[in-house]
Amino acid sequence: MLNILVLYWDNMPSMRATTHDHLYCFDRYLDHRVYYLNLEAETLPWYATQVAFDVVIFHDLFFCGRWGGRVLFEKLCRKIPASAIAPAMRIAVPQDEFISADLLCECINAFRIEAVFSVSPASEWSKIYRDIDRSRVQLYEVLTGYIEEQTLARIESIIATAPPRHTDIGYRAGGRSWRQAAWLGRHGVLKVEIGEVFAREAPSRGLSTDISSRSEDVLMGDDWYRFLASNKYTIGLEGGASILDWDGQLRLTTLAYVEAHPQASLDEIEATCFPGRDGELALYALSPRHLEACATRTCQILIEGAYNGVLEAGRHYIPLRRDFRNLDEVLMIVKSDDQRQPIVDAAYRDVVESGSYTYRRFVEFILAEAVKLKPELRIHANGDSFAAGLQHARYRAAAEFRLPNARPPAGALRRGLDAARRSARGARRALWRFGHDLPRTGI
Repeated sequence: MLNILVLYWDNMPSMRATTHDHLYCFDRYLDHRVYYLNLEAETLPWYATQVAFDVVIFHDLFFCGRWGGRVLFEKLCRKIPASAIAPAMRIAVPQDEFISADLLCECINAFRIEAVFSVSPASEWSKIYRDIDRSRVQLYEVLTGYIEEQTLARIESIIATAPPRHTDIGYRAGGRSWRQAAWLGRHGVLKVEIGEVFAREAPSRGLSTDISSRSEDVLMGDDWYRFLASNKYTIGLEGGASILDWDGQLRLTTLAYVEAHPQASLDEIEATCFPGRDGELALYALSPRHLEACATRTCQILIEGAYNGVLEAGRHYIPLRRDFRNLDEVLMIVKSDDQRQPIVDAAYRDVVESGSYTYRRFVEFILAEAVKLKPELRIHANGDSFAAGLQHARYRAAAEFRLPNARPPAGALRRGLDAARRSARGARRALWRFGHDLPRTGI
């Protein structure tokens, strides 16, 4: 088995369900020993320096440190145990590549990262990764999120017990005004604008709405899935930005200007903060929201786009022009409601039932590409030791308590023992003795 280390940074008391699924998918679906190191910790855990890692994954939650600026990000980088990751293959899984791309490139170079799994289109890589050696670093295109099998099971339970859908159109815009999103370019502003347009126009056609961009209306966890299940339709567009904020200063400048000029128009903000730059980047990508709508069988009305080739206009969603020119036609479709079921059925069948867009497929793809770049990983994966298995059991029993929705101690230790059992050839008997001597707590 391989020893895999996932580096991340989390200083929040709770984690969004989609973020949690993305972070822990490696542990859930890779049949190897997966360790997690939260760089928020003041001291490094024992495994950070005592385990010889084969693969190190720099997760998006590590790269989120870029939002705090250079000082914070460099502090996180200094916490990485260099000796432990020295012999390992290094992989980066960043998102939000439109912000502080300079720090992203510097990190890739400093830690000699060999593979980057990017959520931006390949057409934008030369802009975002302009400071890296593309002959040494391989780039791959992935989605920002995938379908988690356990989450899907919860969604199915919610759908089965949900009352009839009572709202025609529902939407949440992330808890910010369009002015606060202006630094993302007109594409970012559109995420808020689409909600305002439908909230204004849909009721005049006799359609009910539940649309908000207020921070207090943001929905977390299963409440989000229940919300989707209560709506016949939801609206949206691809995630991303149309401006590349290379060093993070454009965002700070724009937010400061908006705070000082709260009534400024978008044209005024653009002319003052980023004149002529909107449209320099086309980082547009499918978001987890689109997959979640497919899973909850909520019909999507989306701004026309590529959606990573996953969603097809007219088949998986009702297309809306970027300038809203066909808004009347779209609202007539919603009012008649005769296209919703065929679109919902096709989206569920092609996206969810197909199994093509799951976290299982995601981690299998990453490991397969890693082995192609470093074939010796395949050899290491075939060798193991009982001692290493028990060492990992120790880690799992301790680390389980740091995860959201932690199991009781007995469950954590059982999972650790299961990991050791899977990873140690010929160790069944010793493991049985180890487990046999434990208190009778349901292990």
